[in-house]
Amino acid sequence: MQHQYTIGLDYGTDSVRALVVDTQTGEAVGTAVHYYERWKKGLYCQPELSQFRQHPLDYVEGLEASIKGALQGLPSEVAANIVGISIDTTGSTPVAVDEQGTPLSLLPEFAENPNGMFILWKDHTANAEAEEINEVAHRWPIDYTKYVGGIYSSEWFWAKILRTLRVDEQVRARAFSWVEHCDWISAVLTGNTHPLEMKRSRCAAGHKAMWHNEFDGLPAEDFLVAIDPLLEGLRARLFQDSHTSDQAMGVISEEWATRLGLPNNVVIGVGAFDCHMGAVGAEIQPYDFVRVMGTSTCDMLIAPNEEIGHLLIRGICGQVDGSIIPGMLGMEAGQSAYGDYYAWFQRVITEPVRTLLGEAAAEELAQKLIPYLSEEAAKLPVTDKDPVALDWVNGRRTPDANHSLKAAISGLNLGTDAIKLFKAIVEATAFGSKAIVDRFINEGVPIKQVIAIGGVAKKSPFVMQTLSDVLNMPIKVASSDQACALGAAMNAAVAAGVHPTLLDAQKAMGSGFDALYEPNTNKTPVYQKLYQKYIQLGEFVEKGISVN
Repeated sequence: MQHQYTIGLDYGTDSVRALVVDTQTGEAVGTAVHYYERWKKGLYCQPELSQFRQHPLDYVEGLEASIKGALQGLPSEVAANIVGISIDTTGSTPVAVDEQGTPLSLLPEFAENPNGMFILWKDHTANAEAEEINEVAHRWPIDYTKYVGGIYSSEWFWAKILRTLRVDEQVRARAFSWVEHCDWISAVLTGNTHPLEMKRSRCAAGHKAMWHNEFDGLPAEDFLVAIDPLLEGLRARLFQDSHTSDQAMGVISEEWATRLGLPNNVVIGVGAFDCHMGAVGAEIQPYDFVRVMGTSTCDMLIAPNEEIGHLLIRGICGQVDGSIIPGMLGMEAGQSAYGDYYAWFQRVITEPVRTLLGEAAAEELAQKLIPYLSEEAAKLPVTDKDPVALDWVNGRRTPDANHSLKAAISGLNLGTDAIKLFKAIVEATAFGSKAIVDRFINEGVPIKQVIAIGGVAKKSPFVMQTLSDVLNMPIKVASSDQACALGAAMNAAVAAGVHPTLLDAQKAMGSGFDALYEPNTNKTPVYQKLYQKYIQLGEFVEKGISVN
């Protein structure tokens, strides 16, 4: 039998990765990664203002380079038998587009304007706008935030749009509509980016734009205008329906088939966010808690609608029918910084070295630092007198979004060194994870097992063991180190008609698990005490200290 292949394209924060997968065996036959050139230079970003923007040219260049790289060196029959491509991206990462669906920054007059670029998920410039959305929603007859945990976030669609419309009159005058990254880059491959015609992702619409069948789609016009008259008329220029990612967005355009060296009948699937497709790649089943652990974390759960569809789970990033697996309620939570927290601590230590001793010395230290700190921190005892840190270094995503919050560390003394500080930071990220797990359980959603994917899960035994100890739960690690791209390839296989359902695609293409972390019964009781200190410190910071 002639084997068929799909391509999963995983757009992360720093790079895009293409994965070519055999739809019958799940074997990854080719892969390549492309790092965004402009992002790598720090262009269009102001971290001190929490402004993070990405140019669409980085995405388009990465699309071509990563797919061509993944196919390079493979037998010609592989490319000839590519039947589908699906894409996952970070999110919410929207962009202002004109009537043709062209991002404004691809127009000459906006080429260097960050407000015409994609507003990355971790951009928090819209904190004030998110607060205003919540204020109106919570006094409105219909609470449009009830399916997104009851709190709208500055990381999401409407807040970012409103902020941009307020601060940039030129963008406001030219923007016809707004499109999520996962929708736009998928539409690019089909050759039709018209914002009123492209199929919009159920995942993005439900979790970030307050889309729900109960509301007949997006929030009502009068609600949006009550937030700010600048939003008047925009709802009609967005979308009415949303689509699950097992569906086809369209067929590859002749231009892109030629550029990529692919057949002209390749099916392009409806896009989704990376964490949601990562959960598919990790073979998520009902009540599995899948942790996508990278620069931030996303936590995925699915459950039958008939069992928990009546619940409104407070403080999470949404509960959406079909956002992960069609026919199942998909739930999302997560932390705004995880790997970013460790990277921040690394920069704190290495930047003086870079200034005093030069780039080469700093880079040599950076390569060795986190592995060294992890190895040494693993040797330390865990006591209830240890320093305790908060994980809110980029605000708090869940439970209960508040991106104006800051991190803190308590319990320092003259004996506190870099290793002990690093241990406290790792424990803080684990405590933040426990707060999320506890919220789901307390809201009536059981968790049967924990599955981890992502760079941190694959590379950091100390982090994973600490997490298992704090959660007091075993953690399985997926074998694939590209689970998000694999999940995208699975969705592509269903969209292309190779497998009838995602469950069938998971069975045929899944990679299984290659590590298991069991909680250390000696440390778990101590961590329960430290976790209570974490809760107390969080309450003190949130209620007792001005964050302005």
